[in-house]
Amino acid sequence: MSTAPATALAWAAADPYAAALRAGRGPLFLRRSDGWLLPLEVERWCARADSVDRDVLDRCEGTVLDVGCGPGRLVAELAARGRMVLGIDVSEAAVDHTVRLGGQALRRSVFESLPGEGRWDTVLLMDGNIGIGGDPRALLDRVAELLCPGGLLIAETAPVDIDERAQVRVVDLTDPHGADDPFPWARLGTPALLRYARGWTRAGQWTADGRRFTALRTRSRRTASSSAEPPKRTAVISSQRARNTSAGRPVADR
Repeated sequence: MSTAPATALAWAAADPYAAALRAGRGPLFLRRSDGWLLPLEVERWCARADSVDRDVLDRCEGTVLDVGCGPGRLVAELAARGRMVLGIDVSEAAVDHTVRLGGQALRRSVFESLPGEGRWDTVLLMDGNIGIGGDPRALLDRVAELLCPGGLLIAETAPVDIDERAQVRVVDLTDPHGADDPFPWARLGTPALLRYARGWTRAGQWTADGRRFTALRTRSRRTASSSAEPPKRTAVISSQRARNTSAGRPVADR
């Protein structure tokens, strides 16, 4: 299994992030060492899944692992649909918020041991989470370990063509003490993601409401499907308990 970088859990100590999630609003930013700021969309993350989110979720297959689930809007939406879904996040506030919404979540880094490794049908890296750890190739390798053969990754990329790695902090500009320790992060556009995705099969790209998404598959799919088109019908399961995430996978009825 992959080993977490020493700074992989720095986000967990980001008090401004936890405070923003509890309040359901920002302003909150990622700040590079040169002072450049990237706004974080706390209000959208804390709201219900919107139409763009729901379209992404329509494309998910079988069991779903939401990496960096944040306050849990996607986990809660999938759970409400009767899907087997688990969120993971290094933020205790994020996990607590997800559970309050009715989803299952664990406080865990993607680089730590996780339930159902090698059995997940879909992994989500939404809201820029392709940047987790600051090393896109290492993250893609780890996601491949989590997915079943032919499993699906759906990643949200930057709306511009960029390939950037930087040390960043989460900051609240309204609080002079509102900054956490620095940690590595990456920003990738779709072209950069595809360059890093050696050994993956392209399964789709789309843009909606200014947001960009890329779908990739691990090799050796056991079914004929190779695209991330929304299924005609969605698999339904009877349990949402996290201890069952490593059980047999439901198969979408197409």
